[in-house]
Amino acid sequence: MTDRWGITFPLEGVPLLEHREVLQEAERLGYTDAWTAEVDGTDAFVPLALAASWTSELRLGSAIANVFTRGPALLAMEAAAMAEAAPGRFCLGIGTSSPAIVERWNGVPLRRPLGRMRETLEFLRQAFAGEKVSVEGESLKTRGFRLSRRPTQPPPIFVGALRERMLALAGSKADGVIINWLAPGDVPKVVGVAKEAARAAGKDPEALEIACRIFVVTAADEATARGLARFMITAYLTTPVYAAFHEWLGRGELLRPMAEAWRAGDRQEALKLVPDEVIDDVLIFGDRRRVREKIEAYRQNGVTLPIVNIVPVSLDPAERAAMSLAAFRELTAP
Repeated sequence: MTDRWGITFPLEGVPLLEHREVLQEAERLGYTDAWTAEVDGTDAFVPLALAASWTSELRLGSAIANVFTRGPALLAMEAAAMAEAAPGRFCLGIGTSSPAIVERWNGVPLRRPLGRMRETLEFLRQAFAGEKVSVEGESLKTRGFRLSRRPTQPPPIFVGALRERMLALAGSKADGVIINWLAPGDVPKVVGVAKEAARAAGKDPEALEIACRIFVVTAADEATARGLARFMITAYLTTPVYAAFHEWLGRGELLRPMAEAWRAGDRQEALKLVPDEVIDDVLIFGDRRRVREKIEAYRQNGVTLPIVNIVPVSLDPAERAAMSLAAFRELTAP
């Protein structure tokens, strides 16, 4: 499998329209992939559509498009449009997201995520094949949909997964897995579940792509970087899905004091109780050599596509843009 090197875009602080030059530079710098995220900024697809018209070589992907906040027909249409706009260059990354995004922000019940993902995969495979699709499942109930613009090159489907059952589903039914918020040493355990499921399904486990979003915190000094890292970890690893993930990975006791302070409403104490060991495990900061060495450790442990997510430490938009662009260029400098 060809070595790949991905970037998360849009870059923080850089207006979306200015990414024409950024993405064209990415091709010159040697990036092979540009993947979007979908949290509370841009959606997954609009930046990709722009990128399709601005670039000719980058592989473009969504990591992830939410399967709860879109109906399956809409998701199929968006993916088919992207496959038509960037033939052979688009990957559809989908996931079930989190209660905050699905329920609190979008007012959609997040129920039976595994079933929703399984049924969405079935729907998409049939839709991309040009079939009239009907699903009467535990999460999806849809009848008689057919794409009128069937993609000539159906996009590979990647599934965002953390623990065993979703990893097994991704390995057996999808073309790739998207992982994040873990250390290089955690990768073999996570990847092993997906690959074993692929093998059991009669697939070549080595053909399964493993994409990993890797957070690189940029700051003028390590103390500032660690300060932001503490905020990031309390924001993510106190949520039920990521707390359970790290319990499974073996960090439950290590993170327990932080989690208890957070649940008690003592945010400042929770920040103080973030273990330095966890910061060093799941985030990257430092000079170019240190960053590249750790990303290489992810690759050596089974990641086939590292997707760098640059996190600048500044509230000023101009400073954020400058820090994002500097790191974007530095990480591919010879």
